[in-house]
Amino acid sequence: MFISIIRTAILYSLIIIAVRFMGKRQIGDLQTTELVVTMLLSDIASLSVENASKPLLSGLLPMTVLVVCEVFLSGAMLKNSFLRKTICGRPIIVINDGEIQQKELKRLRMSVDDLSESLRQQDVFSFDDVLFGIVETNGKLSVMKKPEKENPTNEDLKIKTENKGIETVIISDGEFSRLSMQLCDVDEKFVKKILAKEKIDQKDVFIMTLNMKKEYNIIKRSDDL
Repeated sequence: MFISIIRTAILYSLIIIAVRFMGKRQIGDLQTTELVVTMLLSDIASLSVENASKPLLSGLLPMTVLVVCEVFLSGAMLKNSFLRKTICGRPIIVINDGEIQQKELKRLRMSVDDLSESLRQQDVFSFDDVLFGIVETNGKLSVMKKPEKENPTNEDLKIKTENKGIETVIISDGEFSRLSMQLCDVDEKFVKKILAKEKIDQKDVFIMTLNMKKEYNIIKRSDDL
């Protein structure tokens, strides 16, 4: 039993490292090769965990080969557009100038209901509002609305807005975030001055945010936490 726990912990750690090494993507954004590798990694790991009689190396070796192949193939696809199109496919226009491309939908085996659902997820509830709809290589639908259906921007309305920069979490659950402080160009001394001004202890801060204009917001920790 103890050996199985150790094997599971090792494989768990290695899969996290492998997925992290392959890049930052959500499951829905995985390309074909990445999805295949992810599925194979989970299958190999489960077999190695269930069958304790086999040496751990018999599972680690194929997992390493898969990750190396994926990294190599990803690098090759970056340099070779033909290889990238062959393996990952290409974006397909399913709505062109407001007209649904029925042949392309049939080719993708995508129903009108699927198309409608993808549009609704982007707050588009009418085909008449769409200028172009493109199914990307990861299967997601990108939508460009007709100009008259787009929401007006501040630029369109000639409204001047102040750029306050990114708002980051400086303190989370009583702990400083070094990266966030670097983004806002501040240090602990600066933040502690704000806390002293507000008469709040660092350990009592649940969340503190700060932007580039040094405007901050502090949420205290709840008493029942």
